Amino acid sequence: MRQVLVTFLATAAVTLVGANQAWAAATGTVRTDSGVAVTVRATPSTSATAVGSAPNGTVVSIECQAIGETVTGKYGTSDLWDYVPALGGYITDTYVYTGADGRVAPDCTGDGGGDTPTACSTTGLGNPRTCAQAVAWAKEHVHTNYNGDYYRWCDRINAWAYGWSASGSETAYKHWTQIPSSYKYPGSYEVPAGGLAFFSNGGSGHTMISIGGGKFLSNDIHGNGTYTETTIAEIKSQWGATYLGWAQPWFKINH
Repeated sequence: MRQVLVTFLATAAVTLVGANQAWAAATGTVRTDSGVAVTVRATPSTSATAVGSAPNGTVVSIECQAIGETVTGKYGTSDLWDYVPALGGYITDTYVYTGADGRVAPDCTGDGGGDTPTACSTTGLGNPRTCAQAVAWAKEHVHTNYNGDYYRWCDRINAWAYGWSASGSETAYKHWTQIPSSYKYPGSYEVPAGGLAFFSNGGSGHTMISIGGGKFLSNDIHGNGTYTETTIAEIKSQWGATYLGWAQPWFKINH
């Protein structure tokens, strides 16, 4: 029994050491076919603010990695982005040679160690339902048939999920502009379950609720008056909408 215990502890120690080493001092080299520098973004999205550039051949130290916009580059297609502290932002992993096909650094908890949360929260917002309850409500109301109550009523549907009769805002885009900056995260694609994603389209805009794992529930995307699963990428490609970011469930009706 003693020998078995010693062997078990030794194996566990090696496993822990290996896990720690996997996230230690991750580095990569920027590689582009054209030799053009890669743009560094404030958040993991090509539409996010450019904060600099990384010339071809630049060796970078990767602090953490985040899931963001899907990009096709020299090393294939991926939604993984690398946060580089020295450059003050993110670069798509598809232009960084790390020697691995997957992750080489831990998840980012925000924009480079910033303040983007990893979870939805209703703290201080006074919503009748919690984030988990809102997601449950949304999942229970998925349908593929036409329902006039869902046609073009994206912002109201999110309000329903959180227990309100309406959002209090005239449009989804207006809702986005009314949300205090402390509750919204422009350009961030890391939307936790319960978080509300917003888009602009030159008009009333669009919004939908996250159910986690990069999936959302939205009205109308798969037929007028329907309520089905989708992604940010699909909304952008099918409707030509511009992704604005996500926000905690703040509703004008309660403020």
